[in-house]
Amino acid sequence: MTGTVHRVALVSMHSSPAALAGSGDSGGMNVSLLATATELAARGVEVDLVTRTTGSAAVTSLADGVELHELAAGGPGVIAKDRLGEVADEFGEAVAQLTGRASPRYDIIHAHYWLSGLATLPVALELGLPFVQSFHTLGAMKNANLAPGQTPEPERRLLTEMYLANQASAIVAGSSAEVSSLIDAVRAPADRVWVIPPGVDVDLFTPMRADAAESRVRRELGIAAGRPIIAVVGRVQPLKDQELAIRVLAELHALRDSAAVLVVAGEATPGEAGYAASLQSTAAELGVLAEVRFAGALSRERLADLLAIATVTLVPSHSETFGLVALESAASGTPVIAFRGGGLVESVSAGVSGLLVDSRDPRAWAQATVSLLDDGAGLQRLSGFARHYAEGFTWAATATALIGVYASLGRVGGSAQGRP
Repeated sequence: MTGTVHRVALVSMHSSPAALAGSGDSGGMNVSLLATATELAARGVEVDLVTRTTGSAAVTSLADGVELHELAAGGPGVIAKDRLGEVADEFGEAVAQLTGRASPRYDIIHAHYWLSGLATLPVALELGLPFVQSFHTLGAMKNANLAPGQTPEPERRLLTEMYLANQASAIVAGSSAEVSSLIDAVRAPADRVWVIPPGVDVDLFTPMRADAAESRVRRELGIAAGRPIIAVVGRVQPLKDQELAIRVLAELHALRDSAAVLVVAGEATPGEAGYAASLQSTAAELGVLAEVRFAGALSRERLADLLAIATVTLVPSHSETFGLVALESAASGTPVIAFRGGGLVESVSAGVSGLLVDSRDPRAWAQATVSLLDDGAGLQRLSGFARHYAEGFTWAATATALIGVYASLGRVGGSAQGRP
C-alpha cells in the first residue's frame, strides 16, 4: 500500500544525532540524520530522532517538527560499541513503548547503523510497521579495506547485516559503491535497495566565510599568514588513516621547501587513544611535529571556517561509503585529494572537485598536493569547480527522495491531522 507518511522514527542507538561530529562515535551519520530530519519536517513529516541515553531519559525539541528522544537501556553511562548489542533487546523494548503497541505513533521505523536495526527490526515486525535500514558503514566493506593491524569486524555483525538486509522493507544506501557491497557481499535483494546520496549545507560551508575567518583561525591555531593549510577531518582512528596525512606532510617537506601546515580536526574514537598518541610520535620522528596542529573535534561553524581557509583537504580513509567531508570541503571551495576507493569516487569528482590517488604511497599523495600548491591558477579554477559540484547535493533533495521511499511502503503524508 502506498500513501502519506505523517511521522517517522529515525533510530540511532549507538550515537546521538545531536552529538558533536568528530567526537566519540559521532561522524557523518550524525550530521546526515539531523540535516535530513530537519528537511523532512520542513516537508510536513514529523520526525523523532531516537537514541540511547548515557544519562537520564529525556525529550528535547531540536527544530520545528523534530524531537530527540533519549531512551534508557543498559543503565547510565557510555557502553563500548562492541558491547551495545548486549542491550539491543532492552533498547528495542524502550522504542516499542515509545511507539505504542495499541496505536503506533509512527508510520515508518528507519534504523541507522546495524545496531539500530538489530534493536528495532523486532519492533517493526511486532507492530506491522514498514522498516527501513540505512547501514552507513558495512562490515563487509570495512573488512575488505582494513588498515594494517586493524581488527576485522566480527562475524556477528556480518551475519546481522545480512539478516537485516533481507528483512527490511527498503534499504537506503549513500553511494553506488555501497550498493555493490550490499548486493555482492551482504546479499541484499536488489529490488529493495535505493541510492540516496547525502547532501551538504552550502549556506554553512561556503568560500564566503574565508575573509572573516582567516586571521582568527590562524591565530587560534598558531599558523602564520600565508602558510598553506592542509586539512584532514574525521574521527581519529586507523580506518581514517590520519597517519598517512602526516607522512604526506613529511614527503611534501622533502619534495620542496614547503611552508604547509597540517590541521587534524577530530578526536580519537573510543578505544583509539593509542593510535591518536602514535600520530604525535610519528610526526616527531619525521621531523614535522611543529607543522601539525591537533585541533580536536570542531563545531559545525568552526569546521566550516577551517575548510573555507584551507588550501586543500586530504581524505586518506581506507574505506568510506560516501565521504561527507569531501563534499563539505568542495562546498567551501577547497579541493580534495582522496583515496580512489569506495564511495569517495562519488563524493569527489576527479578533476572537478579534487584529485583521486590510486595508491597509499605518501610520495604519490605529496606529488598530488604539490601539483595543486604550485599551480595557483589551476587551484583557483578547481576551487570554483568544486563549489559548483557540491551545489548539486542538497539535504532538500535527500529528504525528498527519502519521502518517496517512505511513500512507496505505506502510510506517508504531509499533514499530521488524524495521527495518534
